[in-house]
Amino acid sequence: MSIVIWMLSARVLAMRRTSTLRSAWRILLLIAVVGIVVAGCAGAALSPVIPAAGLVRRDYNDSTRSSWNGSSPRPVVALIWYPTDVTAPAETLSIGPPGRPLFLAGVASPGVAINPVRERYPLVVLSHGTGGSAVQLAWLAIPLARQGYVVAALNHHGNTGTEPRYDARGFLLYWERARDVSVAIDRLLADPLFGPRIDRERIGAAGFSLGGYTVLALAGARTDLQAYETFCASAERDFTCEPQPEMPTAHAEFARFRAQDPATKASLARSGDSYRDERIRAVAALAPALGRALTPASLSRIDIPVLVISAERDSIAPPRTNAEFVHSAAPRSQIRRLEKAGHYTFLSPCTLFGVEQLRELCVEATGATRTDLQAQVIEAVGTFFKQTLHQR
Repeated sequence: MSIVIWMLSARVLAMRRTSTLRSAWRILLLIAVVGIVVAGCAGAALSPVIPAAGLVRRDYNDSTRSSWNGSSPRPVVALIWYPTDVTAPAETLSIGPPGRPLFLAGVASPGVAINPVRERYPLVVLSHGTGGSAVQLAWLAIPLARQGYVVAALNHHGNTGTEPRYDARGFLLYWERARDVSVAIDRLLADPLFGPRIDRERIGAAGFSLGGYTVLALAGARTDLQAYETFCASAERDFTCEPQPEMPTAHAEFARFRAQDPATKASLARSGDSYRDERIRAVAALAPALGRALTPASLSRIDIPVLVISAERDSIAPPRTNAEFVHSAAPRSQIRRLEKAGHYTFLSPCTLFGVEQLRELCVEATGATRTDLQAQVIEAVGTFFKQTLHQR
């Protein structure tokens, strides 16, 4: 049995092995467009087992902003994992073409009822990295749901591989992502299923890479584009200044939008605004990017607990100019350094086929196993939210 959530692309079936990161990311985009394949065992009927969590998709939108092509309100799509009854039928989730998945996305019970044991659960919202997707954070979402959280992972419009194509504005107007999270919280609290079951006093957020920047903005960090441009023109510049492999043409395409697109001009005018969401009580930034785009003064004023996870072998968002910079400027932050982790440690674990096709994204350069490294992150994040959201 298989259930395909989102779209299927026949092009994926014609994939060939690649040895370049850019080619790997093109394949990853196709896989993200494919979405989630939920597969049962050998086509047999599913038997009840202890599930990781319930899972549903919600297609919310933000009526105050339009989609990048102007045809509709801005979409805010969420995958929501939540505690459910231990007898619910569970299914294995994977990312990739049917029968040949590239990533493993854990075990969940799609569409089942939320566990009635507690009246209310804390909420954690997750924000993916550049060009990624909500399901790529299932490795963190599922354990948190099993620990008693409602976990909503978002697909950020224009910057997610779950859409037919990327949009340069989704890559470079990055503060718009923080607004996505606030809108998702609005919609979740009004959701007839989840609203009554969420404890409004216990809301947190976690994000990877550009998602780390996003949750820091939600905590009160402000962006200074001029300071970031100065940094990128200096000898200190890091890889966050470069065109990213997910969309190498983003900077060139964005120049046209900056000159001609009213929505882009309006967004740039509010780049330095505060996107603090007072409902969020704690944030975890995993290998955060764009650290030097955030002002030290605003980081110093963050008044909620912050956990920074530093991947010490990270060449995409190097710790010195990102994780360590944030930690040094934010007095209420704590840092967990993972000596053997790289930037892509925070993607879902790969299958053997995934390793063959996307080695650069799947294999830890240090020889460590991704599941072991992610177990350390899960432990750190779970402990952090248990302490800061006052889990009962």
